[in-house]
Amino acid sequence: MEIKKVLIVGAGTMGRGIAQWFAQQGVKVELVDAVFEVALAAQELANASWDKLHAKAKFNEKEIASFKSNLTPVEISEHSNDCDLVIEAIIENVDIKRELFQKIDMNMKKECIIASNTSSIPITTLARELSQERKTKTIGLHFFNPAPIMKLVEIIETTWTDKQLTKDLFDWFSKRSKKPAVCKDSPGFIVNRVARNFYGESLHILESYDQDKVEEIDNVLKNVGGFRMGPFTLMDLIGIDVNYDVTQSVWKSFYNDPRFRPHQIQREMVESGRTGKKVSEGFYKYEN
Repeated sequence: MEIKKVLIVGAGTMGRGIAQWFAQQGVKVELVDAVFEVALAAQELANASWDKLHAKAKFNEKEIASFKSNLTPVEISEHSNDCDLVIEAIIENVDIKRELFQKIDMNMKKECIIASNTSSIPITTLARELSQERKTKTIGLHFFNPAPIMKLVEIIETTWTDKQLTKDLFDWFSKRSKKPAVCKDSPGFIVNRVARNFYGESLHILESYDQDKVEEIDNVLKNVGGFRMGPFTLMDLIGIDVNYDVTQSVWKSFYNDPRFRPHQIQREMVESGRTGKKVSEGFYKYEN
């Protein structure tokens, strides 16, 4: 399999991270967003990240220059139509994603693979209105934040997905230090289905907002449970609004199964604008 040019749609935290990782693999990346300034800002953040890695001697000057030249923000109406792979990393909204998939289907070369970075929506739901040929080239590629560092990539195939495509992508990522896992096309796939209880039970233990309890639960799960981060630190990193949206999506997809029910604390945090590290305040406060 050859992947020489990738289009990333959505220049938020995940889209930027995915674009950065592909650029580091020697792939030409076009990054687009509904708001072009967001794509430009994502490029600046990626460049700043690479500069820090250079300062730490993780990459040499020639490698950093190559990475930067591989990542290009473009206007959403001006992206190339000859990409080998398109990955959408936009809002977790079925209708908006499905509409985007249909536009990609109509405009991209017939060999192009369409993938979604959705963390909770079944890929079959997004692919069902596509042309028959494109359905065989549609798949889920769920990266984890921060995408340049986290090794796991969930590969989600539908009933239409070409089995050879799944195998080729598995091999392609494996050769580039990722740890791919082929998943059943069900709400939440593997990680986010399991993770609902990691967050949910912690929120139930918390009951109502209490900073001391937040820190205690995080410390117990990190220092005793062996998790790299506690649930509240992780929610802050992901974005409490993003986490809440995924929880609602999984809950609704499983017909309101109580195991996946969102918690009132999540809603209160989102409504108050305390959505995590990206705004300097969530379950913890952060310096800019």
